[in-house]
Amino acid sequence: MASSRLESRTLSFSLMSCLFLVAVFTPPSSAARTPPSDSGKVSLALYYESLCPYSANFIVNYLVKLFEDDLISIVDLKLSPWGNAKLRSNDTFTCQHGPSECLLNTVEACAIEIWPALNDHFPFIYCVESLVYKHKYPQWESCYEKLGLDSKPIAECYSSGLGKELELQYAAETSALQPPHQYVPWVVVDGQPLYEDYENFLSYVCNAYNGTTALEACSKISLNTRKSSKSTHSVGCEGNMPAVLGRIGSTIKSWIRQMNLAIWM
Repeated sequence: MASSRLESRTLSFSLMSCLFLVAVFTPPSSAARTPPSDSGKVSLALYYESLCPYSANFIVNYLVKLFEDDLISIVDLKLSPWGNAKLRSNDTFTCQHGPSECLLNTVEACAIEIWPALNDHFPFIYCVESLVYKHKYPQWESCYEKLGLDSKPIAECYSSGLGKELELQYAAETSALQPPHQYVPWVVVDGQPLYEDYENFLSYVCNAYNGTTALEACSKISLNTRKSSKSTHSVGCEGNMPAVLGRIGSTIKSWIRQMNLAIWM
């Protein structure tokens, strides 16, 4: 009897999780999905790596907000799962958080390729990153069942070498960034990196939107919430040693200035 109750609770939880993902990412009516005809969409690019906790936090708690209102209708979202991975000889590569991250980066790259529509691949990536966020990423394959997806196309993409080719393409895109990325997540709106203020990306999206159609979601967002100065605490997974040293140097200089002020007071 206790076993039956446990199985019933487990089934109910899985059903609730599936219904949540479907409710969040199911597109609204065709009229609501139609982008404004008098303006192009705002370009939003996310450069990330799958096991970086900052990347997972951004995807799960911030990026998902695009789908909660009508903002996704004005955004051209591009995901690039490479981050701070490093190219080695013979087109091999290593990842900042080890082989498991290389695996999931490639799996997510395959998902984007196999299911090119945003409403198809983002729920899967969101599901995987939710498990990363909860420190349960070894259970990532459960996302197939939760979303009713066939795992075979992703497995074939990975085993055939296509996934590796996709990752090398994302490596080239990430390497070509100007200015170069300093950490992940690295968020870019209409070609402009947001640096430490990436969590406030919705304000930048709304500010960049040139359409005449009034968006309720943007009307709720204050465009005066941008930070006036860059923070010195860690805001992402840093893989570029010069960037790390530069951040440390800035912190030391700030500390020295404060000490000098204290001495002269």
